[in-house]
Amino acid sequence: MAISLHTNYANLVTQNTLNSTNNALSTSMERLSTGYRVNSAADDAAGLQIANRLELQSRGMSVASRNSQDAISMMQTAESSMDEMTNIAYRMNDLATQAANGSNTAEDRAALDAEFQALAGQLSEITTNTNFGGQKLLDSASGVFAQTGGVVFQTGSTTAETTTVNVSTQLGSLNAQLTDFGSMSISSATSSQGVMSALSSFINTVGESRASFGAQINNLEHNINNLANMTENLEASKGRIMDTDFASESGNMSKNQMLMQSGAQMLSATKTIPQLAMSMLG
Repeated sequence: MAISLHTNYANLVTQNTLNSTNNALSTSMERLSTGYRVNSAADDAAGLQIANRLELQSRGMSVASRNSQDAISMMQTAESSMDEMTNIAYRMNDLATQAANGSNTAEDRAALDAEFQALAGQLSEITTNTNFGGQKLLDSASGVFAQTGGVVFQTGSTTAETTTVNVSTQLGSLNAQLTDFGSMSISSATSSQGVMSALSSFINTVGESRASFGAQINNLEHNINNLANMTENLEASKGRIMDTDFASESGNMSKNQMLMQSGAQMLSATKTIPQLAMSMLG
């Protein structure tokens, strides 16, 4: 390159190099200050797109895990009410069995029937009043679990990942049997034997419903564990794309800082080239 007053090639090269080094230093400082390797699409366009998909899936799974926990709580509420219904039915059966015995007088059976009717009323109260967050669960008219088709829970990050809990058939039968109890009596030995048969069927129906709830509760527990595992791996994958490697980036920043210092010194040194041209004029 010729020595010239008009064009200082060394100075231009040094300026361009200094600008590139300054951009690299700014990038390193941004990454270290934010903790992210990708702060805009320009940093890694493909990586940002992949990370966004992973973030969407990860957040969806986190919400789905909470949905599953809410579903478990909802079913546990219904199942615990049915547990008490079973205990009440056991007592009603005890009363009917006792009333069926020929040793009882009419007054004895009247006393037994009084408790029987009170317990039957309590069974109806439980099915009517059991609710989760104000939403009735077992009631034949408005209980969510009693509706045809059951309840659909969103237990995954996509529309295809749902869990349906359908005990409507059992609850329909259970509510019909409860209605029958309203007209039943254990005031005679014959009617008491009929009540015993009805209670046996009722207890079996409650047991079937509880078994269905229990199976789905266990299913959702496994679903929660699986979602936690997948979320963990998704977050790790997203972190490898998005997060700053502080060890590597700190080294880059130190290198660029030294290059900036040396570049600034060289930029100053290039000013001597035009002076050299002037010296040739004597």
